[in-house]
Formats: sequence, structure tokens, C-alpha cells
Amino acid sequence: MVAAELDKLRNVGILGQGGSGKTSLGEAMLFAAGASQRLGRVQDGTTVLDYEPEEIKHHVSISTAFHSLSWKKHALSLIDTPGYAAFLADAINCMRAFGSAVFVFNPSVGLRVESERLWTRANENRISRLIFAAKMDHEQDNAAERIDAMLKTLEAKGVYLQLPIGVEAGFKGVVDLLSMKAYLYEGESGKFAESEIPGDLKSAADEAHQQLLENVSEIDDELLEKYLDGKELSLEEVKKALREGTRQGKLFPILYGSATRQIGIPQLLDAIADYLPAPPEEGEMVGNNPVTGEVEKRPQDPSAPFSAYVFKTISDPFAGKLSVMRVVSGKIASDMTCYVTNKQAKEKIGHMFRLEGKKQDGVKEASAGEIVAAAKLKEVTTGDTLCDERAPIQYDGPARFAPVISFALEPKTKSDEEKVPQGLHRMMEEDQTIELHRDEETRDFILSGMGQQHIEIIVEKLKRKYGAEVVLKAPKVPYKETIRVSASAQGRLKKQTGGRGQYGDTWIKVEPRPHGAGFEFVDEVVGGAIPRNYSPAVEKGVREAMAGGYLAGYPMVDVRVTLYDGSYHDVDSSDMAFKIAGSLGFKNAVEKAKPVLLEPIMNMEVTVPDECMGDVIGDLNSRRGKVLGMDTKGHSQVIKSRVPMAEVLKYAPDLRSITSGRGEFQMEFSHYEEVPPHLSEKVIKEAKARKAAEQEGEHKA
Repeated sequence: MVAAELDKLRNVGILGQGGSGKTSLGEAMLFAAGASQRLGRVQDGTTVLDYEPEEIKHHVSISTAFHSLSWKKHALSLIDTPGYAAFLADAINCMRAFGSAVFVFNPSVGLRVESERLWTRANENRISRLIFAAKMDHEQDNAAERIDAMLKTLEAKGVYLQLPIGVEAGFKGVVDLLSMKAYLYEGESGKFAESEIPGDLKSAADEAHQQLLENVSEIDDELLEKYLDGKELSLEEVKKALREGTRQGKLFPILYGSATRQIGIPQLLDAIADYLPAPPEEGEMVGNNPVTGEVEKRPQDPSAPFSAYVFKTISDPFAGKLSVMRVVSGKIASDMTCYVTNKQAKEKIGHMFRLEGKKQDGVKEASAGEIVAAAKLKEVTTGDTLCDERAPIQYDGPARFAPVISFALEPKTKSDEEKVPQGLHRMMEEDQTIELHRDEETRDFILSGMGQQHIEIIVEKLKRKYGAEVVLKAPKVPYKETIRVSASAQGRLKKQTGGRGQYGDTWIKVEPRPHGAGFEFVDEVVGGAIPRNYSPAVEKGVREAMAGGYLAGYPMVDVRVTLYDGSYHDVDSSDMAFKIAGSLGFKNAVEKAKPVLLEPIMNMEVTVPDECMGDVIGDLNSRRGKVLGMDTKGHSQVIKSRVPMAEVLKYAPDLRSITSGRGEFQMEFSHYEEVPPHLSEKVIKEAKARKAAEQEGEHKA
């Protein structure tokens, strides 16, 4: 792209909560501009932007999609982002790729927490926005009042550029409050005719026109003075001020339409070209010089040293791994060698593409402001910076999101055992919100993600792309066991057979240690009652017995074990005999030492709207939680608490229900505490039943 064309480039995100109509809007824009030959429909599974089988099946955008179009000599890159909570991390991290957006409102539904989170992030990223009131052919009584209420919640100043003509099924066009012309559409053809404003809207249009002039004139002191003096403002003056206010984030122009009936789409495309910024107008990108450690700024200029930020990774079945990047400065070309700042490595660029839905168009080079994908970069992952080694810079990496729900994975067959971790690690390159680890105590694979729907989609993809099938189970709580008092007991093994026998005799004392102090083994045998060379075998037997627990099969912790006496046989004693004797002695002593069950306690921070605080605290109390304190954060309260893990394994959907989707939480392990007796009995009973069932299964096998 030559420098002259850079002013005509717009990187436009489509933002909004799930179900607001973002993908339908993107499809309508592509169709109106001739970039697609048919109008894709989400319900029919025919969209260009939602192309993954899981997206088509569930009618949900799971991953950000890209497509380009041309409109009145402007090049638009559309970035269609997910809007449901489980997939919001992808939308937030892809915001780094665009400096402007169309924020989609559905007035009949109002704001959900996803819109509030996206709006806040867009503010932080200084993203200029137009607001598109979608689905105006649906039930939209008092749309303007509802939009005003939404803007009040977002603390944003909207300016209406249009009035809708008709409502619901009778919605047939818009009044342009700048030109004071009406645009009437013919059915669902997308064709429209310019006409005079209908008589019944003339008075409302005149009033809205004056309100628009007043709002826009406040952006510029000279314009405000002219407006207050009663002088007429030219169309060009108003558009210039509107453009400036939008690009500074002081104003948010509002337009109306229906994507499925193609009403208002050309006017929206005009507004994108007229009011949203080109890359040079988005301002300089801030990074750090990895050599000096100082803050450094890069202009979005093709003549500046090359730098790019990789904001997304896609695993394509044909092209392989695609690293999607926003070129910040300079130019990138095939066969060029780049420096990967984070990895301190060099990477040669091979094939590059412009993404068009699931298809790719090959490109030889890309310039500042453009979004391209490079294939098969070995060293590069999401969040990396590529640059000219002679002018190094590093941009901030992606936002990190703590998982909100976890499940244990059980491979369906033996052949799935290898495929599951391999497939998941490939998927984790694309989606950094997926976490996988092996619980060393329960031996389960634990898969964590951003919600139940997220986990279910991961499992579907795992089967489709990598042929690995798993069963999802609630993760086991990693209970532990310990003792409360000291006790001593004998452990003796004496077996006589036809030949050599087995003999080991131990006296063992067990004592409780402080929480977290761990295991300690002490050999206090004197006088040669047991030869020293058998002591390691006794310790090994004790350790194995501790791993198997006493009450319910959970590991025993924080115990001091002292071997203080015993006896041996010159011929029949062996390491194996003393290992078994040590295990028996430990179990016999623990039986007298008042063994108890311990459970993990989690530190939790729950962020909720003010009005939900009482309900959430009540719910935490019902889960045996202890509220430690509260902090105010904007219009929300952050509740700090400690709650047993067993009570919050499935907390995410419950919190969503209590707060209508507006609450979020983070948790981390704190410490272990004794399980209350009535619950301990239940856990022990369930563990014994599970063990009996496993033994019966093994016996049948």
C-alpha cells in the first residue's frame, strides 16, 4: 500500500454483546460493497465470517474473523469479534488490531455485562466508535429512550445522525439529520431511494437536527460561537467537527438499521469512511526499547523502521499455523528476515496472506496500518513483536484472563490418551485462555476455560480436528488427610514358608506437625534392635502408606514418623519385610492418632454490581465461605472471601445466574483446613464406595 492510500484505510472492529447482530451486520456490509455475492445468514449457516463447523452448529461467533471490502475508494478491513462471555478474551485481545469500531446495540435487549466490558476496554485502547442500533425491524418501541439509557450506563455521549422511519415490520428507512433527506428502502433488496422527509417526521427531524448541531458545535470553540450567534453552520463544518469529536472519543455517532433486510447499511459504510480514523490518525504506538529499557513511540508510517504486533494465531488445515499481525510501522515483505523481540530470535517471512473469512489471498508485502497473516513462523506466538533488528522495539503482550471453570478429562479409549494432550496443546496456540495440567494428586487431566460453553466447544473441536474423544467430569477435590494427636503402635510381619521366611518388626510413633510443615522421618533405634540398612525400607513403607491415606485414600500430610524400636531375624529379615512392617506400623499408629480429612480453601475475589452484593454475599455464606472485606471499583463491589474448593467447583454458572451475567470472579489456592465432621463422613463414605466399585470393575475385567 502506498502512502497516499493510507488515508483511505480503515481497520474496523465490530463489537457488541452476543446476539446483538454483529456477524449479520458484517455480512450485510460485505454484500452491500460487493465483497460477497450473497447475503450470508447466521441461522442458515451461510455466513462468510462464521465458518468454523462449531460456529455454524451453535449459531455463535467463537473466534474473531477477518474480511476486507472497498467502499467509495476506501479500503475497509472488517474484524468481526465474538460477543459471548466465554469467548470475550479473543475480542479484547484483537482490539489491538483496530483503532476504530462499529459498536452494535440491540435496544430491545439493552446492555449485558459483555457490552460493558467491551466498551471499557475500547475506552482503554482509545478506539473511536460509531454506534449502530441493529434489528430495528424487530420489536423496538422507544428505541431512542433505550439507547439513551444504555449510553448513560456507559457514561458516553451519543449523537444521533439519523431517525428511523417506521418501526418493527414497518421499518423502511432512515432520515439523515445532516443532509435532512430520507432514504427509503424497497423490501429486502437493499435498494433505496432518496426523498423528502415524511410529513409525520418533519417536526421531530427539525428538533433532532438542532440537537445534533448543538452537540457537534461543542467540539470546536469557533463553531460554538458561530452556533450561539445564530449563524448557519455549513455541512462541511459540521462533518469536520463530527469527525474530530468521533476520533477523539468525545462523541459517538448513532445510526439505525437492519442487517438482515439491508436497511441503513450504505449509510453506515459512508459514516465509517467519513468519521472513523485512518491508521496515521490513531496516534503513535507505544512500546519499549529492549536495549535501553526506555519507552519508545512508533508513528504508523510506512517510511518508519519496520515493526508489527502478532495479536492472533490461527491453525489452518491447508496453510498451517497463521500468525495474524498488525503492521505498526514500515513495511514487511515475503523473504524478509524479522527480529522477534520477545524471543531474541530471527524469523524469515515466507508466504503472507490477507484473510477473507476462511479463505486467504496471497500478498507479497504489507505496509503500516495493514493486517496480514504470515504462514508457518516457527518462533512466533500470539503477543510477539516483530521488528527490524537495527531498530528494536517491543509492544505489550496480550491481556491475561484467569479461567473460570475446570473439568477433569478422561480419554475415551487407549488411543485417545496420546491424541488428547497433543491436540489440546495445538489448540492452546490459538486460544491462550485454554489451560491444561495434570493434577499430581488425583492424576486427572484438568482442562480449564472461560465457561462451560467454551469447554464444550473445545471438546467438539478436539474430536473434529484431532480425532481425540474425551469424557468431561467435574474435577475431584484434592482432599488430604492428617492426624490430630500423637500415637505409637507396632507393625510386625512374620511369614514362614517351606524355605526362607519373611520377618520384620517395627515400633513407630506418629506426631502431628504444623500445617504445611510436610513429612519428617526420624530413626531413633538404638542398640542395634534393627540394623541401619533396613531404615530406608521402613521409610519407604511409611511413605507408600501415607500416599494411600487411612480414611478415604487421600494423601496424608504434615506428620512426623519416628522409628524407635523393633527386632529382626538374621535369615528371614529383608528390605521387603521391613517395608511392609513399616507400612503396618504406620497404619496401626494412625488409627489411634485421631485422623482427620483436610480440604483446600480458595481465596476468591468476586466483582459484582452494587445491587447484587447482598445476594452474592448470602450465596458465599451458604457455601461455607468467609467474607474478608470489600472494595469499591467504579459501580461495582469487589468481595474478598475464602471458600472451600468443594463448594465452588461450578461457581461460574451460579454467579452468572445471580448477577444476570454481570459478575466475574478470580480464585487461587490459599491453604488446607479440616473438613467439618458431618461432611467428612459423607466424603469418606463416597470414597469407599468409589474404591469398592473400582475393585469390582477390576475383578470383572
